Amino acid sequence: MPATPAWPPKSAPRLFVEHALSADQPVQIEGNQAHYLAKVMRVTPGDAVILCDDVTGEWAAEVIEVAKRHLLLQPRDHQRPREPVPDFWLCPALLKKDRFDMVLEKATELGAARIVPVITRRCVADKLNAERAATVVTEAAEQCARTALPEVAPVTKLEALLRGWPQERHLFFADEEGGEPAADAFCYAEGPAALLVGPEGGFDDAERAAIRAHPASVAITLGPRILRGETAAIAGMAVWMAEAGDWIDEE
Repeated sequence: MPATPAWPPKSAPRLFVEHALSADQPVQIEGNQAHYLAKVMRVTPGDAVILCDDVTGEWAAEVIEVAKRHLLLQPRDHQRPREPVPDFWLCPALLKKDRFDMVLEKATELGAARIVPVITRRCVADKLNAERAATVVTEAAEQCARTALPEVAPVTKLEALLRGWPQERHLFFADEEGGEPAADAFCYAEGPAALLVGPEGGFDDAERAAIRAHPASVAITLGPRILRGETAAIAGMAVWMAEAGDWIDEE
C-alpha cells in the first residue's frame, strides 16, 4: 500500500493572523489573505495551511470552507511554540523606501525583537508607512518560517530616543569615525542590547557627540570600508547575533 502523505505537507502556505489560535476556535480569513489562499495558492477544503499568531506559536489548520470573500480554517495540531527571541533592538535611521524595506525584511529574518526607526538630521525620509512596514515584516517572517514577529516601533527623533533610553540596555553606536571592533564589543556585553545605525549621509558632529556622551553608548566600528545605511544595519545585526545572540552554540 502507498504511504500516507505527511500532514501538513511542507508545501502548505503560511500566514500570520492577528488573534490567538486554539483548537477550539475556527479562524475566518478575509481580504488579501483570503485572495492569496483561494486565488494564488488555490486551496480547497481539506488542504492544510500553517497559521501563526505571534502568541501561541505555529498551528496546522485545515481548510473547512472556501467562500467568495472568505475562508474558514480549523486549527488542528499545535506544531511549535512561539520561538524565543534575543532581547535585541535594531535602531536604524530612516532610509529611502526600498532600502528601508530591505532593513525591515532582513532584521526580521535575523531575529530582531524590536525595530525602532530613527529620524536624524541627514535622513532623506521623515515618515514611515506603518501598515506597509507591518506587511514587510510579516511577509518576511512567513517566508522564513518564523513564529515570532518583531515589534516595529513608531518613528522617533534621535534626541527623543536618547532622552528616553532604558538605562539597562547597551546602545551600540555604529560610528563611521571609529570605535571598538564590533565583534569584540558584542562578545563581552551581557543583557539587553541595541544597535544604532545612521542614514545615507551619516550622523552630523552634534549628533555624534550626543550619542557618544550617552552613558549607555558604546561606539563600534564595522570594519575599514564605508557601508551604506542598509548594509551597516544588516551587517551589524548579523555580527551581534553571531557573537551575543542566538547563533551561539551553547553546547
